[in-house]
Amino acid sequence: MSQKTPTTLPIEIIDPDAINSIYEKMFNFFNALGLDNYYTHMITAIALLIAVSLVLYITDYVIRNILLKLVKTYILKSKTNIDDILVHNKVFDYFTHIIPLILAKILFPIIFLGFPNLTSFTLKTADIFLVVAIILFIRSLVKSARDFARTLKSMEDKPLDSYFQVVSIFLYFVAGIIIFSMLTGKSPWAFLVSLGAASAILMLVFKDTIMGFVASIQVSSNDMVRVGDWIEMSKFGADGTVTQINLNTVKVQNFDKTITTIPTHLLISDSFKNYRGMQVSGGRRIKRSINVKISSIRFLEPEEIEELKKIQILAPYIEQRTAEIEQYNKETNADPSMPVNGRKITNVGLFRAYITRYAERNPGIHKDMTLMVRQLHPTEHGLPIELYMFTNDIVWTNYEMIMSDMFDHLLASIKFFKLEVFELPASDDLRSLKS
Repeated sequence: MSQKTPTTLPIEIIDPDAINSIYEKMFNFFNALGLDNYYTHMITAIALLIAVSLVLYITDYVIRNILLKLVKTYILKSKTNIDDILVHNKVFDYFTHIIPLILAKILFPIIFLGFPNLTSFTLKTADIFLVVAIILFIRSLVKSARDFARTLKSMEDKPLDSYFQVVSIFLYFVAGIIIFSMLTGKSPWAFLVSLGAASAILMLVFKDTIMGFVASIQVSSNDMVRVGDWIEMSKFGADGTVTQINLNTVKVQNFDKTITTIPTHLLISDSFKNYRGMQVSGGRRIKRSINVKISSIRFLEPEEIEELKKIQILAPYIEQRTAEIEQYNKETNADPSMPVNGRKITNVGLFRAYITRYAERNPGIHKDMTLMVRQLHPTEHGLPIELYMFTNDIVWTNYEMIMSDMFDHLLASIKFFKLEVFELPASDDLRSLKS
């Protein structure tokens, strides 16, 4: 036997002379039966193929059904979380694919020593599958790193999915270059040079991916959006919590439990509202008005003022305000026979003062943030008395409860100030006019 095994194998664990020795012994055994060389080579290859297949099957069975199960059993009993993540992402499963492929690359030259062309084909095939197996193994490790990072407090709001997708694309790109080099026999640099000529086409094909990648970096570096943020993007019907930030899309779970998907690059080019500032500050704004019927606004009579002094939180203000007005009217010699002369207490002024003091004593209102009760521009719907303040609870249900309790009380209290809330005429009002 003068044939030599190919020496261009990426992995050469068995000495070529040892390969020749095994094949020659098998060849001589079958050749002694009186077969010609061609059939002897074929029978030798088939016999070795059966033997190698049996060895690979036993190896795969032992690794996957015995060793792998023992490893997983030990991991499930351990208290650490990292190994559970590795099992969940099938890191060990992908690793078990690599060992039989390496073993196949070692044994294939023995099988097809009499068929050099077939040896080259099988080795290239094994190399391709080995590259794919290694890439999948590395990808599962990266995926496990992403899942572990999610358990860290400092990383739970970062767009980890975007980073993982970028690494995955890079791994697939590297795998593609290596496989191309194996199939063509050319250097990877030749592929990269030809790729440069087609860069314009590639940029057109992967336009959204490139834009998404750049946007993901900008969103992360500028801290514009995090997973868990409440954002509002009316243009796309998004109003809810960010659940996922990918390379190409951002998923928002709206408050009605629907899912809105927004292209990541639009977070850079379009405007949106992020409520994280409100969540971090610990206060949620109330900005709502009570429309007072303008015809019910008037000066209060002394006996009405005395009656309103029974409101405990308002009494000190009324006494202080009455003293200031009397002092001012005395200094200016205001004629009391005409009500508009000098200064007087109005029912809407006292109502504003009451709302302010009631809000200051409300345990649900944030005392360290803006607290203001003001008049807005009168409209055809009356005079708006706006409450501008912040609750000290940002949870939506609690916020609504605090605000509703306040307005329940104020709407019920307004009649004691001889004021009326403006509302459009109802059918009962029209019927009473007719009667």
